Amino acid sequence: MIGVPTGVGYVRIGELAKATGGTARALRHYEQAGLISSRRAHNGYRVYQESAVTRVRNIRFLLAAGLTLDDVRVFLPCLDGDVSSTAPSEAGRRVALERLEVLDGRIAAQVAARDRLAAALGQAVDRTRRPPGSGRGTQVARPA
Repeated sequence: MIGVPTGVGYVRIGELAKATGGTARALRHYEQAGLISSRRAHNGYRVYQESAVTRVRNIRFLLAAGLTLDDVRVFLPCLDGDVSSTAPSEAGRRVALERLEVLDGRIAAQVAARDRLAAALGQAVDRTRRPPGSGRGTQVARPA
């Protein structure tokens, strides 16, 4: 035991990070955002209840799905269960659909930017492949 009340298993921040595939920095960020909580052991170290493993895995699942930490707050009531196989609440569904709309807009903007760049690059490549003097109205300087 690491100096916290008995009866509940606790893990240190590094152990929680390792168990969830995250980092200590990410865990502190989740804590600052109010998604997880810790206590201090007698030595001052942060410790988390073992149940935080499930919560952090769910947070990471939702973040990997494209949600933000603010979006994840809507899922607080179900973060200690199996988020990946449970239907979301109406609020969770609404947040996910809104995030999907935002992502679709960003993707459309990026595709449009990519298409403009490809077109510009295509024009530049076409100009470099033309034989000298065959450009559109361009005069090629000839030595005297």
